[in-house]
Amino acid sequence: MDITAKLTELGLELPKAAAPVAAYVPVVEHGGLLYVSGQLPFRDGQVVTGRLGDDMDVGGGQDAAQRVALMLIAQLAQALGGDLSRVERVIKLGVFVNSAPSFTDQAKVANGASDLFETLFGEAGRHARAAVGVAVLPLGAAVEADAIVAVRPA
Repeated sequence: MDITAKLTELGLELPKAAAPVAAYVPVVEHGGLLYVSGQLPFRDGQVVTGRLGDDMDVGGGQDAAQRVALMLIAQLAQALGGDLSRVERVIKLGVFVNSAPSFTDQAKVANGASDLFETLFGEAGRHARAAVGVAVLPLGAAVEADAIVAVRPA
């Protein structure tokens, strides 16, 4: 089953790949790897904002992390001309969680992204990961994530 069909089965769809808002490019390909810049979670065209352990709980954070994963995949799809079958392996995710000082469940929040990658890409979606609590993220986002992905030649 292809990724689009799996997304449909899950009741999910890829958002439009977000344009950069500063001096960077969304994806750089080098040596068979795609380096995806930090992406934010979007719901209905708006950034999902909040601080875990303050005005957002783990479930809300996991949903935001899943939305970040969808944006990462949208960026991959754009970079690959829509051909997600070229994804060979998700190598690493970096997940940054907007956290209150006492919040310590960043890994649980990051699972929202990790679980989606594994569901969509199977074993190739399993990856190394960092889940880091931070004091603030751009635009007040609840979660931000970047990725390194190995791709097959076109």
